[in-house]
Amino acid sequence: MSSEEFEKLHEMYKSLYEEVKLIPERAQRCQGEERKRIVRDFDERVSEAEEVLQGMEQELFGAPSSFRTPMSTKIRLYRRDLAKLQRDIRLSATPGFSSHLGDSRQGIYTAQNDQSTHLQSQRALLIQGTESLNNASKSIERSQQIAAETDQIGTDIIEELGEQREQLDRTRDRLVHTGENLSRSRKILRAMSRRLVTNKLLLSVIIIMELAILGAVVYLKFFRK
Repeated sequence: MSSEEFEKLHEMYKSLYEEVKLIPERAQRCQGEERKRIVRDFDERVSEAEEVLQGMEQELFGAPSSFRTPMSTKIRLYRRDLAKLQRDIRLSATPGFSSHLGDSRQGIYTAQNDQSTHLQSQRALLIQGTESLNNASKSIERSQQIAAETDQIGTDIIEELGEQREQLDRTRDRLVHTGENLSRSRKILRAMSRRLVTNKLLLSVIIIMELAILGAVVYLKFFRK
């Protein structure tokens, strides 16, 4: 995301909106071809504003959630304001057929705005769900990395202990009265081996719990209504 580009689009939208919000009042004071020209100009300005809002949404895709969420809400409100202006200019039509045509167009624009708001809401939920999945995946990767590092440390310890045991065996062959010390060393080796097995079991339990949490997050985000 480019914050500079987003701010530029934001300023462009506010400038367009300041122009557009004055047009319905002008249309009420005009009739005939002049009013049709004003309405066409209004539609063109609204289309430009919609394109600017779409550009703002695209700039938000890579933004942090702390910035993206409030700005997404603000964009939805901007679209609601545009829809209100569209209703106002349609309602300013003269009685008769033009009024009926304005009401029909108003219904179309209102339905389009409601659909756009719903799609934006679904898109925000999808982005939040994707971010939650990414965070959970990163957490699992960190756990796997820790497990691999712990396993490597345990392997190094076992190899080192194996070398120490060989040294002790050679010392036992040379010394007759070292049996007691060797017995203690064997107990230490067994205790450390048990601790290593215990650590591996604990790491396995942690990984299983994180997978369960990930499953719960996915369920709550996408399947539970």
